Amino acid sequence: MTASADLRIARVGFGHSDALRLIEDVQLEYVERYGGRDDTPLDPAMFEPPGGSFFVGYVDDEPVASGAWRRRDDVLALGSRTTAEIKRMYVVPRARHRGLARVMLAHLETTAAQAGAEVLILETGERQPEAIALYETSGYTPIDGFGYYRDSPISRCFAKQV
Repeated sequence: MTASADLRIARVGFGHSDALRLIEDVQLEYVERYGGRDDTPLDPAMFEPPGGSFFVGYVDDEPVASGAWRRRDDVLALGSRTTAEIKRMYVVPRARHRGLARVMLAHLETTAAQAGAEVLILETGERQPEAIALYETSGYTPIDGFGYYRDSPISRCFAKQV
């Protein structure tokens, strides 16, 4: 597995076979870490332009990372309602610790900003300390809970102006 410079990121539909495989992989990781799948209601149309996008990252034509964003004008964060929520950030275990998540996150930030987002928001959980570290070192700051898990004591929400 090579370094982050070799990550090729492609926009794909939410129902693309590589996207579905990575989504299932992350769901299985949630089962291991939290005892259950992420039950956030998601409509695949949320990830179609201009309201969102889903991306798969490839190294040597192998799908190793995913990330998506969707518009969330119903969430006020850092003084703006022109927000986009990051979803389904994931890197397969064999490709971790190579900077791929950071490259995918930067890509999501850029594409969401190009689509008009002023602030990116996200929700993760306290049982994902590596994700929390990635977001904090990428300039994200804690915000009040929002969305499906807003009242969960282990939910952690973050935002960043883009």
